[in-house]
Amino acid sequence: MVNAPRSASSTPHHPRRTRLRLTMYRVLETSTGKKRGMSLVFNVVLVTIITLNAVAIVLHTVESINRKHAVLFRDFEFFSVMFFTVEYLLRIWVSVENEKYRHPVWGRLRYMVSTSAIIDLLAIFPFYFSLFATDLAIVRILRIFRIFRLFRISRYSHAVRLIQRVVADRKEELVLSVMFILFMLIIVSSIMYYVEHPVQPQTFSSIPATMWWGVNAMATVGYGDIHPITPLGKLLAGIAAMMGIMLFALPTGILTSGFLEHLRLQKGARNYCPHCGKEI
Repeated sequence: MVNAPRSASSTPHHPRRTRLRLTMYRVLETSTGKKRGMSLVFNVVLVTIITLNAVAIVLHTVESINRKHAVLFRDFEFFSVMFFTVEYLLRIWVSVENEKYRHPVWGRLRYMVSTSAIIDLLAIFPFYFSLFATDLAIVRILRIFRIFRLFRISRYSHAVRLIQRVVADRKEELVLSVMFILFMLIIVSSIMYYVEHPVQPQTFSSIPATMWWGVNAMATVGYGDIHPITPLGKLLAGIAAMMGIMLFALPTGILTSGFLEHLRLQKGARNYCPHCGKEI
């Protein structure tokens, strides 16, 4: 009996290229598993380059250092952009190894509009834009996007990923607490405006202007450029400061409970009922 030929769909295309792509995916996506071998080396090299870029961005603004080491800064920026560009293109190529981006075309397009890919693009965009831009003011403004290279460390930091998960899990409570703070800011600032405006029309000129005082009072910063002078205004300022302490403690408590819950789940801790002793 003659065996039927295997269909084209069952035959893997470019198996060597597929193995290479999978290997590169495991090296690049260091957050997908335990870091070791080439994955660990790449992780250390990339974090080191990102950290050095942060140092270079800061020192570049010091005129004496920039004037003395201008060539070094320029060469290091060129090297960093080339490194990040190659890495960005490789990530697009290997993204199909992820189940979320399995399709060879639409999957890669979906990856390119993901948060991590956009951050990677913003890290190199100012350099390429400066090659074609003639307006130096726009170029200087866009250079601030280089600071996005720092955000890329979150991909390799367990602590930052934990913060992201906690914020994602508690986003409704956090949004509610922030909205409550904003509502109280508007209420306190509105009352203070009507109390202080008759005696300080220039300082408390409007409710939006008074909200600057409200932020300082509720955050207990005490900036001092705007302050009430009437007895009722001073009383309201004291109440606003005490309310601010209580209100700003809400997001802190929400995040703390989220951290404890995630840490407990990671360690596999078991909770037991204090009355019956059974596992909850």
